[in-house]
Amino acid sequence: MSFMQPSPVKYACSCGILNPINKLFFCRHCPKLRCGFCVCHEIESHFCSNCLENIPSSEARHKKNCCANCFECPCCQHTLSARAANVPVVRKTEEIKDGECKESPSGAATPPAPGSSKPSTTPTTKKIYYLSCLSCRWTTRDVGIPDQGVASGTWPDNECLYQARFNTLVDYYQSIVLQEKQEKMEFMRRKAPKQHKFPSLTDRTGLTVSLIRRQIGWHDKSIPKTKAINITPAEVTADVGGLPEDIFTEPLNLRNITTIAQRHGQPGDQPTAVSNLYPRRRSLWIKRSLRCRQCEHNLIKPEYHPTSIKYRIQLFASYHVPEVLMVRCEQPLQPGKSNAILLKFSNPTMYDMTIRILSALPPEEELISSEAFQQACKTNEEAVTSSPLVRAIGLTLSRQNSTREVKRDVEDVSNAEIVPLESEFVLSQRDDSKEFDEDVQLPTEEPKFIVWRKGNKVLIRLQFTPAAELPPNTDVVMGFFMQYTYVNTVSNASEKKEPTTNALHSRIFINAGATEKAD
Repeated sequence: MSFMQPSPVKYACSCGILNPINKLFFCRHCPKLRCGFCVCHEIESHFCSNCLENIPSSEARHKKNCCANCFECPCCQHTLSARAANVPVVRKTEEIKDGECKESPSGAATPPAPGSSKPSTTPTTKKIYYLSCLSCRWTTRDVGIPDQGVASGTWPDNECLYQARFNTLVDYYQSIVLQEKQEKMEFMRRKAPKQHKFPSLTDRTGLTVSLIRRQIGWHDKSIPKTKAINITPAEVTADVGGLPEDIFTEPLNLRNITTIAQRHGQPGDQPTAVSNLYPRRRSLWIKRSLRCRQCEHNLIKPEYHPTSIKYRIQLFASYHVPEVLMVRCEQPLQPGKSNAILLKFSNPTMYDMTIRILSALPPEEELISSEAFQQACKTNEEAVTSSPLVRAIGLTLSRQNSTREVKRDVEDVSNAEIVPLESEFVLSQRDDSKEFDEDVQLPTEEPKFIVWRKGNKVLIRLQFTPAAELPPNTDVVMGFFMQYTYVNTVSNASEKKEPTTNALHSRIFINAGATEKAD
């Protein structure tokens, strides 16, 4: 199987989407398979991919998710580098200070002549810096941007013509959001009942804060009103600028016209000529962490430093779930004709696994899985709404509403029927040192469906029969349940510290290939 080709073996995650094992994650607390759509994505840090500088979230929001020091070429989108150049500087003549007297050979001081000056004899040079692209040779001098005196100079930004209008609209809508938030807080404060376990002193004496303020002569606290911002509505106009006069007379040079990507790089003005392109600031990159929606534990958590590619938490499915690889089919695929496929199983964990191949999940296992899912959701909701104040108001103080897991049934796309194995088999634990051992393994009695065994890998033969009504050149997809034992070293209970062994199920679909015409 080529690396660039899609994998024919797909696993079904908890949300019902089929993915190869290298795109899945495994939650050790649930324990279930998770994909990129059934986990929560959280931004861990912002950084620049060029200068590798960590930027806080507030500062990144203020800088519009752009780096303050790095720029991109507007023509080819490569990183611009600062280049230095020496420019001769003509120094001004050094005038003699007023009141300074010259000494004569006789020792007498003579007053200086008015307007006398001392010319400079040493020529000087000054270093100036400009931005240049090492790929397409574009420079800031091409668009008339003045050179800077330092390498990290304040390069001017190409401001949009409608920037003032955008700022006014942003301020207007921010004031509306702030006013609605204050009104909602005041409404919830009035609606919330006073059901505290330890009442305050004013509640014990029967006085409220508002009554005390009235007795003292103070006014009740009111919500500070936000300043109203008046914006002028946009006006519709039919005045559209015309084409230039020489567009039909002068020859067209495509090198001087910007492309679609270059125009989208400057959405404010979208220049049509290459001479109007300005350097743009480099966009920031992020490091994100993934969190399980059901138990809210971290599945992926990277290192904070931008130069590190390691993970503090990495629960990839390929580290915990047996990997299934399709080797080949023994015979050409024909509808309604029995065939056999060779599958290779690998154990990635440090414990032995017992594997069973099932054509369908037992009814008792489906009932246990459904009850466990409902119990997990119920426990999570009770933990959120445990406070009587929260229950009375009807609010949820966590992100349960936005991250609640929705159970979906996996769509059965199989069109072939497998023959379940007559017995289970064991996958040995992973031991990297065994690959370099020269000891010959003694022959042991294995089931008939096992072709060979080496270390933590086993090759088996699985019988299947494609559907008889399949037309030619149709992909044959077989589906089965893989039951395996997983040793979980993480326990949610504080009193249980020993590893527990669980029997887990994974639904697998394999694309065996296209059918051929019957002879």
